[in-house]
Amino acid sequence: MSKQDATAKHTPMMQQYFKLKKQHPDDLLFYRMGDFYELFFDDAKEASRLLDITLTKRGHSNGEPIPMAGIPFHAAEGYIARLVQTGRTVAICEQVGDPAASKGPVERKVVRVLTPGTLSDEAFLQDRKESLLAAIYTVNSNWGLATLDMASGRFNLMELKTAQDLTSELERLKPSELLYSEGAQPPEIYAKPAFRAQPEWLFDYDSAIENLTSQLGTKDLSGFGVDEMHSAICAAGCLLNYARETQKSDLPHIRSLTPEYHNDSVILDAATRRNLEIDINIRGESENTLFALMDMCSTAMGSRMLRRWLNRPLRSHNTLNDRLAAVSTLLGDFRFEQFISIMKPIGDVERVLSRVGLLSARPRDLIRLREALEAIPALQAQLAECDSPLLNRLKGELQANPAWLKEISAAIKENPPVVIREGGVIAEGYDAELDELRGLDSNAGEFLTNLETSERERTGLSTLKVGYNRVHGYYIEISKAQSGDAPTEYIRRQTLKNAERFITPELKTFEDKALSARSRALAREKFLYDQLVQTLAGDLLPLQTFCQALIELDVLTNLAACADKFNWTAPSLSAEPGIKISAGRHPVVESLLETPFVPNDTELTPETCMQVITGPNMGGKSTYMRQVAVIALLASIGSYVPAESASIGQLDRIFTRMGSSDDIAGGRSTFMVEMTETASILNNASNKSLVIMDEVGRGTSTFDGLSLAWASASHLVGEIKALTLFATHYFEMTALAETFSAASNVHLDATEHQDKLVFLHRVQPGPASQSYGIQVARLAGLPTEVITQAKFKLDTLEGTPAPAAASKPVTQGDIPAQADLFAVSEHPVAESLRALSLDDLTPRQALEWLYQQRDKL
Repeated sequence: MSKQDATAKHTPMMQQYFKLKKQHPDDLLFYRMGDFYELFFDDAKEASRLLDITLTKRGHSNGEPIPMAGIPFHAAEGYIARLVQTGRTVAICEQVGDPAASKGPVERKVVRVLTPGTLSDEAFLQDRKESLLAAIYTVNSNWGLATLDMASGRFNLMELKTAQDLTSELERLKPSELLYSEGAQPPEIYAKPAFRAQPEWLFDYDSAIENLTSQLGTKDLSGFGVDEMHSAICAAGCLLNYARETQKSDLPHIRSLTPEYHNDSVILDAATRRNLEIDINIRGESENTLFALMDMCSTAMGSRMLRRWLNRPLRSHNTLNDRLAAVSTLLGDFRFEQFISIMKPIGDVERVLSRVGLLSARPRDLIRLREALEAIPALQAQLAECDSPLLNRLKGELQANPAWLKEISAAIKENPPVVIREGGVIAEGYDAELDELRGLDSNAGEFLTNLETSERERTGLSTLKVGYNRVHGYYIEISKAQSGDAPTEYIRRQTLKNAERFITPELKTFEDKALSARSRALAREKFLYDQLVQTLAGDLLPLQTFCQALIELDVLTNLAACADKFNWTAPSLSAEPGIKISAGRHPVVESLLETPFVPNDTELTPETCMQVITGPNMGGKSTYMRQVAVIALLASIGSYVPAESASIGQLDRIFTRMGSSDDIAGGRSTFMVEMTETASILNNASNKSLVIMDEVGRGTSTFDGLSLAWASASHLVGEIKALTLFATHYFEMTALAETFSAASNVHLDATEHQDKLVFLHRVQPGPASQSYGIQVARLAGLPTEVITQAKFKLDTLEGTPAPAAASKPVTQGDIPAQADLFAVSEHPVAESLRALSLDDLTPRQALEWLYQQRDKL
């Protein structure tokens, strides 16, 4: 029989603990005892290991010592944050009963469950990164995806047609926690600690509709445009139920439901996000990424929106042109600088409002809200000088009820304590009753002195004095000699040997107030504070509208600051497919260089949709291709771009297939990963897609790889007609330009100077003349003898004629040939020697032959 089942053999306290633990078997239960949260048994052992805290054994229950680990309640946030970051769930159990009225253990209950995806407290969250709760559900092979940012109340729905599209979206969102039906077959991406199976019945459609309409206060969901999202609604119903269960409360800050459509965005798959290093670099870090370069937002909430924009570029040119017009307006007369100076002091109001809605806002949260409200007149004054459709809309939304600012300013002190339980939060003059209680607590001594003076004068008793002790409370003491002259309203309280002690109605009233003044003042203060937060929570929707306008203004201002700082220009957006860039640059690489970046032009049109790019390793092929994709991405979020000019046509997807890596956990080799990514491109690209491919086919044998590269490129240029940059070291691939009129050859230039290789990083028309592989190997530090042997082998191979390249559409039998690097070839000198008839040579002829061979060498 387990400890949990044999509750009758345990102390009443442990019986209570086991009852609560049974409700949360998989959670770490923080059980409040006085000034500590205690963990018991296996929870204590795990917390001790994860947090490096002392594991002890105290007392006995069921005849056995109890493993325990304790955390001070005032320092619990840091410990809880560390646990949740590992994917663990923490259940917070508080005392809810009155100790004075309790028989046995004080009543306790779990008041909140903290999971990785349901956090809203400042201490648990990264400032400039979202923490999302997601749920997925499939109906008739259609995937529904619902996401909730608990810290902001942002609630989104999306439907996807394939598991591959779902994987792409999950890679974009990177949810902290994912819910899925336990009856579903989970894809590989589910295998993470904070991904949790939920009972199938929680995804019931009718229950989901009831849950969502109850939450949003509507009759149905038609006003949100999600009626047809059947599977997404099922996912949203489960997600909302889970969020309510963990918070143990209503979620009033969730007041809207926003549909997102996969095809509204320029779709980026997981490989593309990784290769473009949008907000995570190849090493899995945040440094030297596009987001890290661009993030100069005044507020943390602006940074989070910028990250969302970069990870979800849009197809709608109307939306993008509105953003570009706003950025242009903000650049005029450097208006963005004024906005930055106004917004810099503003805190994370978006998350403050979510805590207001959850009634968990702290005093300093309200100070941040007050500061944001105070900034509105200055922002409105600046916006009055701006004229663009988007900025005019924001001007209308950036409104505030004056009563909000007036109430917060009157109620909260300028620099309040961190938490309300310490008191000293409500400002003097806000509430007369609180002021009186505070006065009693702080001025008791003065009151007693004044009372003593006035009573002596009134009664004429010179020995009268006012005092206090813990047993009898406040009293008026008169000597035995004068006690008989005490006024009739004095009530005898205690008789001493040499004195009598009395109480008066006035002193009794003061005593009742003074003895409980501090506790009553704290209770009154908490009541007033809670009342203020509830009042603000009742006005949450207009506050959230104002906040979202503030965030968007911050991001647009940031885009203007980037354009000014990095010398970017406004792109033009065309309805026709194609990309034309003049003097384009890679923004991140440029920021890291100590020397000037070498810009390059790019033109891809339906008539010439493919560039076959050759040139040496380290010559800049990868940077050139990535910069085209980055410029297209920036234009698709409404940003200025690093180029002298850029015209970007309608794009539906951006694909990149670059670099080499294996997937050990998934059991896939480097070549298998390469072919999987290539397959995704060939199966999903269209004539509106930008495709970046680098070194396709290098993971297998020469002829296999060349065949696959040729066939893939032929399909892209001949069938799909995608806008393609195709880099290769197979020189035979340059024959594509002879086969397809839509393909052209370009190369990255390099030259040799005094036996050294100099990279020029400039794109030139035509194929490269050579690959400079041995020169690059010398730069890498290969031993001299290896370089010498490699050059000897190269001379041998280049002396062997190769079959002519194909000049018609490729078939299995006529792929351009390439010398086999592993074939054993005889040196020309050896062949010439073997052909000599030594017996017929004169000494002079033999010497001439030796001179000839020396000259050849």
